[in-house]
Amino acid sequence: MKGCTWVFVATLLYQQFCLFRVTAAKRERKVKKEPNQYTEPFNATLSNSEELHGHPKILESPDPRITDPRRTWISFVHRPDDGNTSKRRCKGKDKKLRGLVGPPGPPGPQGPPGAPGAEVTREVLLQEFKEILKEAIERRASLAISAHPSQLPPLLLSLEEVSHHRRVEEAFHCKLKGQVIVDKKTLVELQNFQSVRRDYRLNLCNSTTAIPLAKGAFLRGTGLNLATGRFTAPVSGIYQFSANVHVDHSELKSKVQLRARDNVRVLICIESLCHRYTSLEVIAGLESNSKIFTIYVHGLLQLQAGQYTSIFVDNSAGAPITIQNGSDFMGMLMGA
Repeated sequence: MKGCTWVFVATLLYQQFCLFRVTAAKRERKVKKEPNQYTEPFNATLSNSEELHGHPKILESPDPRITDPRRTWISFVHRPDDGNTSKRRCKGKDKKLRGLVGPPGPPGPQGPPGAPGAEVTREVLLQEFKEILKEAIERRASLAISAHPSQLPPLLLSLEEVSHHRRVEEAFHCKLKGQVIVDKKTLVELQNFQSVRRDYRLNLCNSTTAIPLAKGAFLRGTGLNLATGRFTAPVSGIYQFSANVHVDHSELKSKVQLRARDNVRVLICIESLCHRYTSLEVIAGLESNSKIFTIYVHGLLQLQAGQYTSIFVDNSAGAPITIQNGSDFMGMLMGA
């Protein structure tokens, strides 16, 4: 019985000894492999001295915990670094990457056509030429003045004043269409004139009528009403008016004896108020031996916008007189 017991104990001790030897052999092999298992490569962008100085503890005293991949990565992330080395390394790497230039790509599609340019007309070119010429004249004049300050400066005229005349905006010349009988002791306003427009069509009562035209007459602007014989001022200003009134007094000479006080007055009045406003007036006696004589009225009147003027004939004789057709009425705007 004791023999069996010793055999069992000896067998158990032998197994434990074998197990201990196997374990010790494994540990010894593991310790030998640990320096070679650290497989982190040197940084390609750093020198060997920098790499070795950056990891002195790992190479000199290896730790069994570094064999764990997670712990190795955490140790690499938290390693000491001042930041300048990484910046220099990134800059150098970027320069190397930027230096690698590939072949040029194919050309892109053609863009949409642009807007058409401004049309250059003859008038635009002429205006630009005038401006250039004006600047050249002024520059030359300034140089002449600086060179000879004692002399009088030359007279500079604008090109517009030299090449263009001022346009008359309001003007008219019309003629009386038919005869007008002025009874004795009567004041009559002359009406029913005729005039030619620029399109050579007769404007009578603001309508076209196929009757003989008054050659040389003109009507510019919208102030004259041919039917009433009144000119309405479109703007305030000074106007010049003229009238040639042809008077036939043959009937008066044949019927009654002329008196010293018998005369005819021709007036150009404002608003038909010849005595309230200033008017242009001419008085002519009837003692002329000729059958027809002419009374000429001429002068300047200041009109406000909207006021009108017209011709009046005052017969103070004791018999009727006749105003001949062709008597004319003229006027124009002189200025504001």
